[in-house]
Amino acid sequence: MVKKKDTTEERIVAVEEALSKTEQFIEKNQKILTIIVAALVVVVLVVIGFRKFYVQPKEKNAAAAMFMAERYFEKDSFNLALNGDGFYMGFLDVIDDYGITKSANLARYYSGISYLRLGDYENAIKYLKKFKSDDQIVSGMALGAIGDAYLGLKEVKKGAGYYVRAAEKNDNNFVTPSFLFKAAMAYELMNDWSNALALYEKIQKNYPKSPEARDLDKYIARAKNRMGKS
Repeated sequence: MVKKKDTTEERIVAVEEALSKTEQFIEKNQKILTIIVAALVVVVLVVIGFRKFYVQPKEKNAAAAMFMAERYFEKDSFNLALNGDGFYMGFLDVIDDYGITKSANLARYYSGISYLRLGDYENAIKYLKKFKSDDQIVSGMALGAIGDAYLGLKEVKKGAGYYVRAAEKNDNNFVTPSFLFKAAMAYELMNDWSNALALYEKIQKNYPKSPEARDLDKYIARAKNRMGKS
């Protein structure tokens, strides 16, 4: 019992010594600590103020500015969507004037798709790579569009890679089999029948009700036939 009591007393003394050292440190560095705390408060206030009085109004203005560009995009008027019509901004203007906003980020996606539709594959890749999204489906669609652009540039290997990334971004029964099929077709263009076959069989096994699975038997047979000849 005496030993246990001694141990307890030693712990209490150790804690008291630690608290005493902490108090001494605070007293000794009180001025510096006060400055640090005040600086942190200022930083927090600046961030809050920046978001409230600068970013939020910018977000509202950017969304309004992009309205007509989106309408042109829906009508497949991609040049007008990108560059505006002289009265209303295009996506490129929104990116330049409201670069830090969510609308500008979305404008990068629209710009990439617009350039893709116009056959300007390099600019399509440029803007789609700058687009960021937490939405797995949308970000997957952007990756797939980059794959389309690389195929347009005859960079088939890169295209296949982006199709696979797009398929893996958000596994679902709607877009995943489509991107897997595109990747398989790209592998065919490279005479990589082994990878093409693997993807065809994956679609058949995992997505049997998808449109891409309907005629897969002939693609699988062709890939196996080519592999047998190689």
